Amino acid sequence: MKYLENRILSGVFTKTLAAAFIIMMFVGISAAAPMTFFGEDAGLGESTPLSSWPNADAAKDDFLSHLNGVGVEDLESFKDGDEAPLTVDFGAAGTATLNGTGEIETNIGSGRYPISGDNFWEATGDFSIEFSEAQVAFGFYGVDVGDFDGQLTVVYEDETTQTLTIPHTTNAYGGAVIYYGFIDLDHPFTKITFDNTMPGYDYFGFDDFTIGTKEQVNNNNNEIPEFPTVAIPMAGIIGMMFLFQRRKE
Repeated sequence: MKYLENRILSGVFTKTLAAAFIIMMFVGISAAAPMTFFGEDAGLGESTPLSSWPNADAAKDDFLSHLNGVGVEDLESFKDGDEAPLTVDFGAAGTATLNGTGEIETNIGSGRYPISGDNFWEATGDFSIEFSEAQVAFGFYGVDVGDFDGQLTVVYEDETTQTLTIPHTTNAYGGAVIYYGFIDLDHPFTKITFDNTMPGYDYFGFDDFTIGTKEQVNNNNNEIPEFPTVAIPMAGIIGMMFLFQRRKE
């Protein structure tokens, strides 16, 4: 009878631990999602650049608060009309090559303009930035994004491909400014691709690209999830399960 009770208890406990393990697995999956930062300031029309963009700046400041010593590429070292491929410099985070469609633009008009300095990158088709070192953080300003229904997505690649859809407003007044950034400690990447769902029809402006390596993430407030921190309690649960079964047999 005692043997039967032990086997029943062992079975119940094993099932309970298995359920806990499954729950922890789901927690681990959700913890692996990137931390994103987004701010948007509505445009005033194609011919009226915004004089300030507080919402976008707030998102940028929040993003940068999680990073130390990162470099910002403001595109000011290039000439008007320069096309890809371009070598861009991010300081301690390394260099990168900008490929694809688009060009350096200095003319302010049609809703697009620089965020800092005189230069910005203007593109209608897809373009990419390939980095010399693996990165975990990426941020940028976008200007006049989506006023003709074009949806911007960012694809970052390592061994897998992760796609992020930017939650910007579409079919609104031109000249809007957005800031979008993300930090993903679990999926370092060496390439970012910008996709436009309305190529040849909707034109986007970009400025002040920022990248960060894993070593440049400070995460002082433990806000950014990292999968290994979840794997430790899961390993403990597995160990407890095997020890309990062994004692009961």
